[in-house]
Amino acid sequence: MRAVGYQSPLPIDDPDALQDIELPEPVPTGHDLLVEVRAVSVNPVDTKVRRSAAPEPGQWRVLGWDAAGVVTATGPDVRDFTAGDEVFYAGSLHRSGTNAQFHLVDERIVGHKPKSLDWAQAAALPLTAITAWEMLFDRLDIRRPVPGTVPSLLIVGGAGGVGSMAIQLARALTDLTIIATASRPETQEWVRSLGAHHVIDHRNALAGQVANLPTGAPGFVFSTTQTDQHFADIVELLAPQGHLGLIDDPEELSALPLKRKSLSLHWELMFTRPMFETADMAEQGKLLNEIASLVDSGRIRTTLGENFGPINADNLRRAHALIESGRAKGKIVLTGFGQ
Repeated sequence: MRAVGYQSPLPIDDPDALQDIELPEPVPTGHDLLVEVRAVSVNPVDTKVRRSAAPEPGQWRVLGWDAAGVVTATGPDVRDFTAGDEVFYAGSLHRSGTNAQFHLVDERIVGHKPKSLDWAQAAALPLTAITAWEMLFDRLDIRRPVPGTVPSLLIVGGAGGVGSMAIQLARALTDLTIIATASRPETQEWVRSLGAHHVIDHRNALAGQVANLPTGAPGFVFSTTQTDQHFADIVELLAPQGHLGLIDDPEELSALPLKRKSLSLHWELMFTRPMFETADMAEQGKLLNEIASLVDSGRIRTTLGENFGPINADNLRRAHALIESGRAKGKIVLTGFGQ
């Protein structure tokens, strides 16, 4: 089968950073689905792994987690899917990736593809939807109000893939006032179109901008990017007994400044459940089915930003380069393997 992989961590402008390769078609066992991949999307985690994780000598590492496709075969323990089902999912950090014609994934973290979306639109959703959902409802618990606050949520990095989903989910499923950060006119318009009530510029100090809003101090902050740069501002602007959630990887982050206000700190990694095969691992499949229902009912929409064409090394290198530039809006998707 055709796939895209690498053997050494390299800068994305090196032609060997991602290469077109041929690999054997995998065979499903246990709870595995074998999925014929129709579309994938590219996430910051793809670029982080490519830059830092070398495969075993002589082996190929295939990246990619988001996918939409068709089940072609199932393992003996599969109960909820059959060949021919259209699915979407975000995979596992510890398994070979979706940048391949055929891919193995555990059925418990798979959802049925939204009927109203095409392959590219569906592939844009899983990883960011799971991350946003788990942070908002499992970690921050935004449905439980912070005493004395006007219910509100600040999302730092609102125009990114996760931020774009978090805005929509919070708007569709809660009554919170949503404040999003975005720095360019096109990204500011993007977050407004997704449902943000207020937009502030993360190139400037956040605390002063939030103080000028009619919402008062928010009880929740979801920081998707550059948390270390904004940390002091976030501590200042959060309401006492508020909650901070983050998904990026600051080089250093001291929790001591949170003590005076009794602020809580929450980490989210959507790969935790599949990586450790937690007892509630199947919650990811359930929430993806809920996402599909919300999409098909028109309450949220895909966050597809650009379609870069067929799944091949050249197009994936372009996608990685754009993500590394920090200028991506929404999700970058690739569709099919061409001829």
